[in-house]
Amino acid sequence: MKAVFRWVLLIIVAAAALQLFFLVRIALMAVVDPQSTTFQRSEAWRLATQKGRLRWRQQWLPYESISDHLKRAVIASEDGSFANHDGVDWEALEKAWERNTRAEERAARQHPRQPAAHQFAPVRAARPPKIVGGSTITQQLAKNLLLSGERTLLRKGQEMVLTFELEKMLGKERILEIYLNSVEWGEGVFGAEAAARHYYRKSAAELTAYEAARLAVMLPRPKYFEKVPNSGYLASRAWTIVARMREAELP
Repeated sequence: MKAVFRWVLLIIVAAAALQLFFLVRIALMAVVDPQSTTFQRSEAWRLATQKGRLRWRQQWLPYESISDHLKRAVIASEDGSFANHDGVDWEALEKAWERNTRAEERAARQHPRQPAAHQFAPVRAARPPKIVGGSTITQQLAKNLLLSGERTLLRKGQEMVLTFELEKMLGKERILEIYLNSVEWGEGVFGAEAAARHYYRKSAAELTAYEAARLAVMLPRPKYFEKVPNSGYLASRAWTIVARMREAELP
């Protein structure tokens, strides 16, 4: 029993030390711009090991130097109630859960389980249902800044804790500033300034409403849209975001 108690105590101490580490990191971010995120370092390692090269474009811009068009576009596209929620949009999360459940049910109906008599017959692999997320900008930042990309309940729980800590310790404006300066906009392209230079040959301070909307639409799949810049979906969706930008509330 003593050995079990020691292990339990060690786990508790390690978990507490990890939470303290996260708290200190977040507290520092209130006054110090983070040089990189966990996601960025992971991408740099992937590029270095798989492609033998390191591609990393990033240039920090203070909040006031980033176009309001881009701030509004990202909020309209990614998190419409950003300025008002506590870090988690519970209504959006509930809707996402319902959509994912319906998607899984449709997939199950389209590809029912085979009878035992035919279990060895060749079948075409079922396409997995499209999973729709309900993550807010703060949740995305918590994940990219400090956590791995694995999808487990433990990691999701840690993400929620960090989300509330970010909201309490940094505030909305600082959260949006860090997010816009670190989010991925293409392979090795991180942050608003690098994205604006990469796609439009101009500063993020000079982006038009439509240019900002196109960048915002790219966020869920930046590497894909980087390869298909003439995508019809990208163009049409961008105009939808432009129309929504008028209602997007800035912090």
